[in-house]
Amino acid sequence: MRLGRTGRVIEALVPAILDQKFTGVEAKRVWRRLVLRFGEPAPGPSGLFVPPAPDLLARQPYYALHPVGIERRRAELIRAACERSAWLERASELPREVGYRRLSSVRGIGPWTAAEVGVRAFGDADAVSVGDYHVPSLVTWALAGEPRGSDRRMLELLEPYSGHRARVIRLLESSGITAPRYGPRAPRHDISCL
Repeated sequence: MRLGRTGRVIEALVPAILDQKFTGVEAKRVWRRLVLRFGEPAPGPSGLFVPPAPDLLARQPYYALHPVGIERRRAELIRAACERSAWLERASELPREVGYRRLSSVRGIGPWTAAEVGVRAFGDADAVSVGDYHVPSLVTWALAGEPRGSDRRMLELLEPYSGHRARVIRLLESSGITAPRYGPRAPRHDISCL
């Protein structure tokens, strides 16, 4: 499995910020609404849109993002990151650890968010999203037959794949393997006015 390296930090960061709060399906829905509302049509007859420019998002008051479903905390983080977009974009040109430190220096961007950006923007085949809700159980179920996993156990099982841990996780996610589920699904958090 090949992992791309886009070098586009903000385009990876804003969806990762949405993934902090929402389930994957909800985050994609909110991202789509954000792009349709603040993005521009892509060139050509395709009907596609390009993501919004960082300076446009930085100028929006937090409540302007409510209609697409983004609450204040995430809206403020998106705005703060977009205000520093030029500085953050250069993180993809730095050595990996320095780039991660730069990302993590922004309040609200922790190891999980930085790893998500690292896989997409830096092409880091070894990034592991420690703190994810589902990934530890997926990894422990697929590699050890254990239905519930912790970050520590996940990292133990991924150790033999050091250097390629993100690639292994993506392969497991695309395999269709799922850990047993217990309990109800999380409720939707739709605050949009649409």
